Amino acid sequence: MPASSSAVVREKSLDAKLARIVADPSCNDFILADAKDPDMAFGLAAPGLKAGGDPKRGPYRTLAEFHDAIREIVSEGLVDIMLMSASTSEKLAIDEGLFRDSPVTPAVRMNDTSDIWLATGSGGYTKEPALPFATTTIHQARSGHVAGCEPAGPHPVDLGLFSVTLNDDALLDRAMLEAYRSFRVEAEQEGFRHFLEVFFPNALGRIPGKDPAARPADIARFLADHVVRMLAGVPKAGRPVFLKIPYLGPEVTEMLAAYDPTVVVGILGGGAGTTHDAFGLVADAKAHGARVALFGRKINAAEHQPSFVRLLREVADGNLAADEAVKAYHGELATRGLTPHRSLEDDLARSDTASAYGG
Repeated sequence: MPASSSAVVREKSLDAKLARIVADPSCNDFILADAKDPDMAFGLAAPGLKAGGDPKRGPYRTLAEFHDAIREIVSEGLVDIMLMSASTSEKLAIDEGLFRDSPVTPAVRMNDTSDIWLATGSGGYTKEPALPFATTTIHQARSGHVAGCEPAGPHPVDLGLFSVTLNDDALLDRAMLEAYRSFRVEAEQEGFRHFLEVFFPNALGRIPGKDPAARPADIARFLADHVVRMLAGVPKAGRPVFLKIPYLGPEVTEMLAAYDPTVVVGILGGGAGTTHDAFGLVADAKAHGARVALFGRKINAAEHQPSFVRLLREVADGNLAADEAVKAYHGELATRGLTPHRSLEDDLARSDTASAYGG
């Protein structure tokens, strides 16, 4: 019998942590999410490379292997959210009931704006201004069926990600915000929760008819101000449970986190980078007010994902410094007989990694 006919586990680590964070923003709680939704963007390459594979040619892991990686991460219980495409969520959350007795909350990517259409060979989508679009619906994400065809009873998925990309263009941004408004209204009507992802602009200087030099002077403030402005018109019932945005640096992150403590700030991971990039980003973000991190490529590219996530959790909970966690991770790889992607010295370096799908 599909899991959709079974009772939903309500006591999740996400819910407990969100309640404590909103009540006391200075508490030590930190929410981790594994963003296993790259099949909404990258196509065949989404599951990640097999050992020795070439990023452009593969060989890549199969979808079945990708699902196995999700099962393993969920069994560890070290992330609070597992973000998936609607099709992956249907298989694992609805059909298998993977999250039924787990503290991990399943979530579905609810829209796929054109800036994440990353089929190999396409050079245009990431450079053109993002356009709103959604492949799935709330009913399909929640139950695997369109409205009116859902099986009776509670459903295992009640959380989704909605993504917005603003390009400092009134017409384009209005269309993006109208799509978000429509989603919010439906989500509230259906009792479906969401968290809000806001990307940096993807086409500054490339909008037809607009002066290429006309762009925000401070991109971090541009994004933070837009978040505050758009949520000012949203009553509590329609608000996101937290944000997923690029790390905006110490000053702006602190301002955004302090502005309204009920709006929990979370950061996205962006490109894979080094292990220290991942661990250090969590430590930096937490130190300046963020309380959530959602990492996709950083986890998916790891040599051993459960060990990587286990040590990421140690950093997030303040039990290990980022550089010490990198050293511990290399020790784990050695114990398992796995060859690291980089030497320990190289993996301890910090670098700038892309903060958008197309980077």
